[in-house]
Amino acid sequence: MSWETVIGLEVHCQINTDTKAFCGCSTEFGAEPNSQTCPVCLGMPGQLPVLNTVAADKSILTGLAIDAHINLESKFDRKNYFYPDLPKGYQITQFTVPIVEGGHIDITSKDGVKKRLGVTRIHMEEDAGKSMHEGLDAVSHIDLNRSGIPLMEIVSEPDMRSADEAIAYLKQLHQVIRFLGVSGADMEKGQFRCDANVSVRRPGEPFGTRTEMKNMNSFRFIKQAIEFEVNRQIELIEDGGEVVQQSRLWDSVKNESRPMRSKEEAHDYRYFPEPDLPPLRVTQEHVDAIRAGMPELPGQLRQRFETDYGLSPYDADVLSQTRETSEWYESLVAAHPADPKRCANWMANELLGRLKEAGKDLASSPVSAQRLAGLLDRVGDNTISGKSAKDILDEMMVSNDDADSIIEAKGLKQVSDTGAIDAIIHEVMQANPNQVAGYRGGKDKLMGFFVGQVMKASRGKANPGMVNQRLAELLKG
Repeated sequence: MSWETVIGLEVHCQINTDTKAFCGCSTEFGAEPNSQTCPVCLGMPGQLPVLNTVAADKSILTGLAIDAHINLESKFDRKNYFYPDLPKGYQITQFTVPIVEGGHIDITSKDGVKKRLGVTRIHMEEDAGKSMHEGLDAVSHIDLNRSGIPLMEIVSEPDMRSADEAIAYLKQLHQVIRFLGVSGADMEKGQFRCDANVSVRRPGEPFGTRTEMKNMNSFRFIKQAIEFEVNRQIELIEDGGEVVQQSRLWDSVKNESRPMRSKEEAHDYRYFPEPDLPPLRVTQEHVDAIRAGMPELPGQLRQRFETDYGLSPYDADVLSQTRETSEWYESLVAAHPADPKRCANWMANELLGRLKEAGKDLASSPVSAQRLAGLLDRVGDNTISGKSAKDILDEMMVSNDDADSIIEAKGLKQVSDTGAIDAIIHEVMQANPNQVAGYRGGKDKLMGFFVGQVMKASRGKANPGMVNQRLAELLKG
């Protein structure tokens, strides 16, 4: 009898704010260790927290984007546990009444099947500091710059049935969060981290005992860890053992997990209401104002790009990956409205490819949407061929010259005059009488030979479309 995998995810996402959750310390990444701290985030006695309302607004925005319920009154609690990098000995979080409840993320499997995955809640909390162990002469150090950074913990329902579904959920959530500007969600900086609760069961049976894979910040490692843990649990049960509820760490070097500690339950944390913070109250009018300012989301953009611009699902997906990408594309279409599909092809396949090779992004692109549109105008009016346009784009990537200047300076204007093209074709036919006879005798593949010869004779300047058309007519005899 087969096994069924059950996965629920807890995502810790750093909220994009200038200051920490409950004090005025900077959240800038990469500062000298312990240089961005104060008595509040260090947990000094008598210091009182003050909520960063920007973090609350961005949590509400995230809830609205996943079609969740916003609690107009939510509460903060203390979650008590001791780690060296948790200065107060407790974490300010939301336990009994979170700011966001419910919602969903829709995914599409590799075979095109759509599935809706539930979200249980989004609650606000503060991050802990960071323990550092490597390269420090066997002595652990603590950097408390991260202590007090505002987080959203996004908790899913246990709706995922494979590692692939879990990764699809995470990628969709990651994209939405970045689109909203709620977080940079840079996984290498720890701004988007995931705990995966994994269990197995026979189909139709109650949920099995779960383990929690902690603090993973790579889609590849999360997939590997889930698949490893599923196989470990199945082998353990089939060998007569029992799964123990525990937290585990993923070792990406050895490609295996190892026990971290027994899995805590809620009572282990001795939750109680945070006495230093009043309930967080927002009005429906405030929520509505946040909703009114919400940008168009990736799914909506993909649909609009397909409908309004006639793009393929693939191109629509590529060009709606980030707000920067979608806005750049729409700027290009506004500057070259004649052919949105041409805009998509050149941006997705030519420009983005060159930027990737150069280690740049759209923000640092040496070619603006207006300059690329100028190049596409010359392709559209047959001034240049597509091949020449690619060479011109290469030149534009390393110079400030526009397409027209490069075309003029290098003499790249395409020959579209019928008389001039006919003259070249007649010369090629006279020089190759045997091939002409062969073509007229039924060897259609010789058309490619003639096209090549004409393009060579014209030094690549002849309009390929016109060459094909005139060759087809003149070779008939």
